[in-house]
Amino acid sequence: MDESTRTIEVRSGGALPTVGLGTWKIPDEVLPTLIPDAVAMGYRHFDCACDYGNEVAVGKGVGEALSGGQVKRDDLWITSKLWNTYHHPDHVRAACERSLSDLGIDELDLYLIHFPVTLAYVPFEARYPPGWFFDPDAENPAMKHVDVPYVDTYGAMEKLVDDGLVKRIGVCNLGTAMLRDIRAYARIQPAVNQVEMHPYLSQQRLLRYCQEDDITVTAFSPFGASSYVPLSMAEAGESLFDDEVMKEIAGIHRKTIGQIALRWAVQRGTVAIPKTQTVEHLKENIEIYDFELTGADMAAIDGLNRDRRFNDPAEFGEAAFNTFYPIFD
Repeated sequence: MDESTRTIEVRSGGALPTVGLGTWKIPDEVLPTLIPDAVAMGYRHFDCACDYGNEVAVGKGVGEALSGGQVKRDDLWITSKLWNTYHHPDHVRAACERSLSDLGIDELDLYLIHFPVTLAYVPFEARYPPGWFFDPDAENPAMKHVDVPYVDTYGAMEKLVDDGLVKRIGVCNLGTAMLRDIRAYARIQPAVNQVEMHPYLSQQRLLRYCQEDDITVTAFSPFGASSYVPLSMAEAGESLFDDEVMKEIAGIHRKTIGQIALRWAVQRGTVAIPKTQTVEHLKENIEIYDFELTGADMAAIDGLNRDRRFNDPAEFGEAAFNTFYPIFD
């Protein structure tokens, strides 16, 4: 049994479980029972966000697990994220407090800036979560950019640590240039950079940079296209589950392609947060610590890289929200 890869020690202290449950797109009615089921199977890491619109339901599930005595709060790692409309320092604390209230907890284990995207403020009473449109009912609805320096937002995040609302802070969707910039001014260095990462988007140079600078990388969408085909952000033919190399390696190890993808993610030193709504897949996704990929396996999967990004605001912003908003170029 491979115990050494079950957690990663992050720079600000604490052991981050290397497989967590991503809650993006999980319906409200599923979460109150799915979370306790996950805890019973050994999950201790839950990745949430204001924008997912389901933190109240996640909170119900967490509350059920805690009240049932399955775990103590300190046994869990709960992450949430600051949404794009709350980047101004005047709004950061209120946004964090809203997530804490919805999740039913007093402190987050990790709070991340969701995107390097700054959108006009939308009050809670007007719409929550606010989404991408500034005014969905406008004749031509669009995203509304505002100029808020990232350094100001990050400084407000640091204050959350000072005030005991969050244990650690981090970022999402950042490349090396912005990470270097943060390094120059941050009083509390980012513990985590959460980015899209899978065999078709391995981001080897970004991963190497983060590891050399002691920033833990969390890989969202570790199965690649599967979450994006229903959103018309990927083609069915891009599915990792149809890849012949992945099929061959899965057959050799008598594991599923999903398990191979997650084992690859963990073995290269990242944290993976697959999403599922079923108990069957919950069990499958966490059963990756009883085997190891060979060096040849790892190299073969590394070789699948296509630099294929599915979650790109330059693409979906224009297609879905009538706004061209590149952040990776």
